[in-house]
Amino acid sequence: MKFSAPRETLLEPLQAVIGVVERRQTMPVLANVLLTASEGEGLSVTATDLEVELVARVDVAVDKGGEITVPGRKLLDICRALPEGAAVSFSLSGEKVTVRSGRSRFTLSTLPAGDFPVVEDIKAQQKLALPQELLHRLIEKTQFSMANQDVRYYLNGMLLEVAGAIVRSVATDGHRLALCELTVEGLDSTPQQVILPRKGVLELQRLMGGEGACSLEIGSNHLRVALPGIQLTSKLIDGRFPDYERVIPKESDAPMLADRVQLAECLGRIRILANEKYKGVRVELKPGSVTVQAHNPEQEEAEEEIEVQYDGAEMEIGFNVEYLIAALRALDDDQVRLEFRDSASSCLIQDPERRDCKYVVMPMRL
Repeated sequence: MKFSAPRETLLEPLQAVIGVVERRQTMPVLANVLLTASEGEGLSVTATDLEVELVARVDVAVDKGGEITVPGRKLLDICRALPEGAAVSFSLSGEKVTVRSGRSRFTLSTLPAGDFPVVEDIKAQQKLALPQELLHRLIEKTQFSMANQDVRYYLNGMLLEVAGAIVRSVATDGHRLALCELTVEGLDSTPQQVILPRKGVLELQRLMGGEGACSLEIGSNHLRVALPGIQLTSKLIDGRFPDYERVIPKESDAPMLADRVQLAECLGRIRILANEKYKGVRVELKPGSVTVQAHNPEQEEAEEEIEVQYDGAEMEIGFNVEYLIAALRALDDDQVRLEFRDSASSCLIQDPERRDCKYVVMPMRL
């Protein structure tokens, strides 16, 4: 196995896949990346943690094809440390790999490619083509509401649902819920729901952001997303996602309309003196205004009143201020619409006109 390439050409795929290489792993080979070189096809770099697999491909000059696994982070650090524009050659001899650039030479240990776990066929039940920016929006608008290490394992991820021309993402940690729904012209998908694990969601969000299409292959146990130059395959969470439609409150007769940025900044100031553990604030609604209050165990208090459009009944409700701020930051419009039914009910937050994103925050006792 022998190939050569400019430093930047090697750096790009290594940086793309390194996120799934765990520093602590159960199998030594999982600390390695699989390098596969073939004449005419270039180089592919594969990394996995047994839950998420990333494969990046680049064009390099291959003198002799082959495959081997090498320590991922060490190879990345070597490429990073070389000067810009440096030419790098890579050769395998016996059980050692030699990386040369100028007067530098590095010899790395290897493990056999046969020991590296690769997901070959995911037995796709349906294949979809989506604009990349659409899938990125679905993830960006909901991922922050995923649970993290919750015993209800099915909450530690994001629901991806397709039905006809509609693609929907939903995430909840049991205290808040985020939903984003988009219509894709020309899409005609079979109704299907899958739960993508947290790490798969975050890696996918990191990789996306460009233009063009991406393809999705949905199997019973895996989801595969192909982007230009890189492919992500993630295991799916085997569980039943909560019935999110029951959680979303009905729109009230007297919604509150406010300046989104002004309200978020107000909450940000009040958060400073909120209880560090519970992050609770009291929201006091009156016709024409809303007052936000917080206090903490050190007997410190914060209060701020802002003008809003509201002509409903007076009420007081407690909320986790972090959840409110996260929802407000996820929206796009200058104005925001908040629905309050009573002091014991959840709050529905959305754009006044565009209703493709909905955020639900449960009340809390103060």
